[in-house]
Amino acid sequence: MKKVKRIGVLTSGGDAPGMNAAIRSVVRKAIFEGLEVKGILRGYEGLISGDEIIDMNSRSVSNILSRGGTILKTARSKEFMEKSGQKKAADTIKKNGIDNLIIIGGNGSFQGAQILHKEWGVKNIGIPGTIDNDVGHTDYTIGAHTSVDTALDAIDKIRDTVNSMERIYVVEVMGRKEPYIAVMSGLAGGAEEVLYPGGELDIDKMTKEIKTGEKKGKISWIIVVSEGVSSAHSIAEQIRNKTGYEVRGVTLGHIQRGGSPNAPDRILASRMGAFSVTAATEGRSGEMVAIQGNKLCLVPYEKACFEMDKDKKLHAELYDLTKLLAT
Repeated sequence: MKKVKRIGVLTSGGDAPGMNAAIRSVVRKAIFEGLEVKGILRGYEGLISGDEIIDMNSRSVSNILSRGGTILKTARSKEFMEKSGQKKAADTIKKNGIDNLIIIGGNGSFQGAQILHKEWGVKNIGIPGTIDNDVGHTDYTIGAHTSVDTALDAIDKIRDTVNSMERIYVVEVMGRKEPYIAVMSGLAGGAEEVLYPGGELDIDKMTKEIKTGEKKGKISWIIVVSEGVSSAHSIAEQIRNKTGYEVRGVTLGHIQRGGSPNAPDRILASRMGAFSVTAATEGRSGEMVAIQGNKLCLVPYEKACFEMDKDKKLHAELYDLTKLLAT
């Protein structure tokens, strides 16, 4: 087995709080092991262009542990979907003498990593960084905890106005396909209803519950909705039309991606970053670092990308608990 002397690191896809903490861990662990480190700017786009490769050392990652976003920048690459783009990326890796590439990103990024591994012989290890927690066979992804905290902070603040003004508010959170942010922030924020992908969307049933609640003296109502189900303003309009009550819609948007990572995400990123370097030095490839029951392990990309329905029962359980506690 060829001895690993130089590794590369990049971030790809949507940014997530904790990516910088992972970069820091990768770089400093690699330096500790006597490796050279190359940083690739703007993800796969940087690999394709070939001129966005930088040398990194311990000082390159000073004071970034608490910063959101990613110092390596990130991008979504259409060109990488083509064979010609993949070849350019593989050639850049070879030209720069990178023996193993650490890829920090989500599901789409790992599908690209799998292509590099299988079709172009590029050794790489993935670190899951995505706010949606939508990667299989890992309990958590970097950024998921912080995004829920961000949504929860907004819900708590909106609750103050809801109670003061005796209104109904619909709060839209991110998650086109994944219920994680909606379900978790809904339970933690004491929402009266959560609309999430895979769950039930019954406006008539909801409005009936709202009217019944009013008779019992319930004066405020917060509904959390995933963007993949509907928009906050559409749900608000439907409830308003059916009840005649004052209903407001609020879209939190990309504030859920930003901000300083919380302690769980910093710790997870630091652990995963160091673990990925160890895996790289051992010659491992085509696998993602995962955390299962607080233990780190490696999971093949095939499982990480295509076996993602593990939490359906948990989401239903947490939804039922949310409804019970909201009565």
